[in-house]
Amino acid sequence: MLSANWYAGLLGTRLAFFVAGFGLAAWAPLVPLAKQRLAVDDRMLGHLLLCLGTGSVIAMVLTSVSSARYGSKPIILAGGLGLAIMLPCLAIADTPVRLGATLFAFGGSLGSIDVAMNIHAIELERATGRPLMSGFHAHYSIGEFTGSAAATSFLSLQLSPSFSTLVCSALMTIAIVSAWPGLLATGSGQKDTLFILPHRSVLLIAVLAAITFLVEGAILDWSALLLVERDLVAEAHGGVGCMLFSIAMAVGRLSGDAVVARIGDRATLMLGTLPIVTGFLAVMAAPFALIGMAGFLLIGLGLSNVVPVLCRCAGKQKVMPVGLAIAVITTGGYAGILVGPAGVGLVAYIFGLPLAFGMLGALMCIVTLSARIIMTDHR
Repeated sequence: MLSANWYAGLLGTRLAFFVAGFGLAAWAPLVPLAKQRLAVDDRMLGHLLLCLGTGSVIAMVLTSVSSARYGSKPIILAGGLGLAIMLPCLAIADTPVRLGATLFAFGGSLGSIDVAMNIHAIELERATGRPLMSGFHAHYSIGEFTGSAAATSFLSLQLSPSFSTLVCSALMTIAIVSAWPGLLATGSGQKDTLFILPHRSVLLIAVLAAITFLVEGAILDWSALLLVERDLVAEAHGGVGCMLFSIAMAVGRLSGDAVVARIGDRATLMLGTLPIVTGFLAVMAAPFALIGMAGFLLIGLGLSNVVPVLCRCAGKQKVMPVGLAIAVITTGGYAGILVGPAGVGLVAYIFGLPLAFGMLGALMCIVTLSARIIMTDHR
């Protein structure tokens, strides 16, 4: 029988994943408004979004050490509160320098909570012997849906971005404070060096995670702009595509543990290829909003269980400590976020945003079609 502490840890970890997804997605509908407020082009906007990825990666490197030494609990709390504090600041930054600095701090908070909550999730999964990772990531997607829906709804009601983000910030604060009592203290107090050279098989997973996070982050950052610039939706409704993408991600992940138990990790990855390709084609060529929205649903469904499967592979491998492997993979994932926004912005500047989204679809197919290699290395 599972203890009460485990159930409390389960709830606390779910809330942590929810807050991380909520905070990131609440920023997505603000991107077109920030571009208009600062009067910058796609290339400059991509450079500004690069600050978010930079802050995330730096924080992840530091978190991989401090989490093993002090435990993930205080880092989860600090990261969640940091997201709540920085989100309203993103809505009022009135110069590129201020927005870049705020995105850097926002990204640092996101990177910290992301590594810490995934390490916490792996520890719970290993302690119970149950598949839990897809369920935890489902709550991240639920947070994304809720965050994008809340921000989009407030903006659609003609409420100011400042007020909208303050309400979102209050909700995030309540959730992360509620998670605090249930989080488990797992720090080892280890003071030896915690940096080791990652094994090549772990690096391969990290590369695939980088591509996956690049695609997910690009959809969050650029989907609203794509829909608005193609006149598929009004500016106030730009976050609808991101919201539908998050819904599909949540649905796929809520059933993900059961699906993996039935058909296996390899088949789960490979079956995601068809909806991903179809979805990106629909988004690129949509003549009206309904087809574009269906495309985002298909992309989210195909992508939904890729990251949980990669994390599970990290939990099964024996070539390096699991906590450090998770940190390597998560850092690799956010390296994708580091490169992605600027890369998409550059391609969009030269060839247009629809073609940039086509590039994302091609990259994601590389990940899903690499399932055979991944599963062979991590049986």
